[in-house]
Amino acid sequence: IREEIKSLGGEVRFNTQMTDLLVKNNAVCGVVAETNGVNETIETAHVILAIGHSARDTFKMLFEKSCVPMEPKPFSVGARIEHHAETIDRAQYGDFAGDPALGAADYKLNVHLENGRGVYTFCMCPGGYVVGAASETGSVVTNGMSEFARDGENINGGLLVSVTPEDFPSGDTLAGVQFQRELEDAAYRLGGGNYAAPAQRVEDFLKHRPSTGAGKVVPTYLPSVRWCDLHGCLPPFVCEALEEGLPMLGRKLRGFDAPDAVLTAVETRSSSPVRIVRDNLSFQSALRGLYPCGEGAGYAGGIMSAAADGLRVAEMILEELSHE
Repeated sequence: IREEIKSLGGEVRFNTQMTDLLVKNNAVCGVVAETNGVNETIETAHVILAIGHSARDTFKMLFEKSCVPMEPKPFSVGARIEHHAETIDRAQYGDFAGDPALGAADYKLNVHLENGRGVYTFCMCPGGYVVGAASETGSVVTNGMSEFARDGENINGGLLVSVTPEDFPSGDTLAGVQFQRELEDAAYRLGGGNYAAPAQRVEDFLKHRPSTGAGKVVPTYLPSVRWCDLHGCLPPFVCEALEEGLPMLGRKLRGFDAPDAVLTAVETRSSSPVRIVRDNLSFQSALRGLYPCGEGAGYAGGIMSAAADGLRVAEMILEELSHE
């Protein structure tokens, strides 16, 4: 892909950060890019802002410029849940579990609670690992990944509860970021302050008692986990939703709420806590020439939807250039 871009006259710059957006007459006229401590001004009338859902420094920069409308948006938080891959294979495939033609089983589950919240699984990783995803010091964030073979001993997925701006600590535009940080800081402290992740067996979580060690499922998170009670780092309303939702999900997929399944906290980066507002006709911000795009801009909820949004933005720019 990189060679194709270069062959068409494009450039790919590594170790480079956009530190400022240049504006003239309420339109983009360029960006400031910093490479290894050296600043460069790049003049342009079109900027696609595809920054991902954790670009907090860029969110802050845009907010302070005050010419780019932004708003808080709903997202989801919770933990990663790990099972033996064999448990899920057996639940999904029955007597055919282990057949090489089938590969590793996956799942996609959700329930709606009476209070209106949703509890659902997200970004599940067959034969995979729970990994660290913190982007700031003094915080713990979990995510998941699978290697190509998907042949790890465990399977994991995000187990999430929907949150809305009404749950945030204030009505500020970046209050969702503050909400995330508070949970990530609490997880860091509960994990012992050395980047171990707090973890708990499902049975113990449902009974509100700290876990003292693993059962049949050994957690994969590195550098380590600290056994504890996750009620110490997740908000009460999130814990209550998980406590209600886990048995319901277990009825949908046998073994999902198994006593020895492991919860590793916290998962806070399911999607962006901020939406960079754009219009529905040209996909531009009120700051003309700026195209908020993908998950970080608040217009996608995963890899495929972000890619599709990128295609739509590219089509909008091509259409504008063809008119010019």
